[in-house]
Amino acid sequence: MYALRRWWDRNGIRLGLIALALGSAWVVRETQGAAVYEIYRFLTRPFVGSPVEPAEPAPDPRVRELEQRLVELESQNRQLQELLGYVQDRPSQGVVAPVIGRSADHWWQQVILGRGSHDGIQVGAIVSGDGGIVGRVTHVTSNTSRVLLISDPTSQVGVTISRSRNMGYIRGQAANRVIMEFFDKVPDVRPGDVVATSSYSRLFPPGLPVGTVESVNLNKSPAPEAVIALSAPISHLEWVIVTPNPKADAALLPSQSANAALPLDEATTDSATGDAP
Repeated sequence: MYALRRWWDRNGIRLGLIALALGSAWVVRETQGAAVYEIYRFLTRPFVGSPVEPAEPAPDPRVRELEQRLVELESQNRQLQELLGYVQDRPSQGVVAPVIGRSADHWWQQVILGRGSHDGIQVGAIVSGDGGIVGRVTHVTSNTSRVLLISDPTSQVGVTISRSRNMGYIRGQAANRVIMEFFDKVPDVRPGDVVATSSYSRLFPPGLPVGTVESVNLNKSPAPEAVIALSAPISHLEWVIVTPNPKADAALLPSQSANAALPLDEATTDSATGDAP
């Protein structure tokens, strides 16, 4: 008994350490180290900072460029769909043309189209935007056309009030609005009336939409006037439709010979610029 106690005193601690090591090895094996990992996390947590979230990668310039191009293409596609819808509502279809040139100094006077004689466009052809006419072709090359806008201060077009049939002419104001001067001294006109080209116009066929009456001044001298809001978006044209003009040949006649066959209200018209004196 005394010998056993002496052996225990000498080897008890060693035996306990061996048992502890074997037990720890068994626990690690059975838990696949999870317990040890949890103890490690518990002991080291005060010394470890909060995890840093990875920074978002910088946007690729090429992706950003493609996204911007997609937005622009969607906008152009929407404009073309609106314009083609307007063309389908008309009895005769024409040539869809892009606006490829516009000078800041002549913004309201003229535009250059990317279609020309190779596409069947001729001088005098009617140019329309989404909603109504915007002008007529005055010069043509093989691949381009120049358009005189109805917003040009030198442009004058014979028009009529669709509701009352009162006639007059519009003159450009270098804006999205034009002035209509009536031939009658007391015209039947009111805001909201629709304005279209007149049957007396020798530059445009009758019935083409121009705009709507915005305000009226019956006391204006020498003739009553009305402000007309143009239907077509002349300020930001990008695409137009060009259609043949049955009156194009008459519009190109010298003013002297043309005046002989015109009504009195157009007898002194400049054939190069408009329908009214």
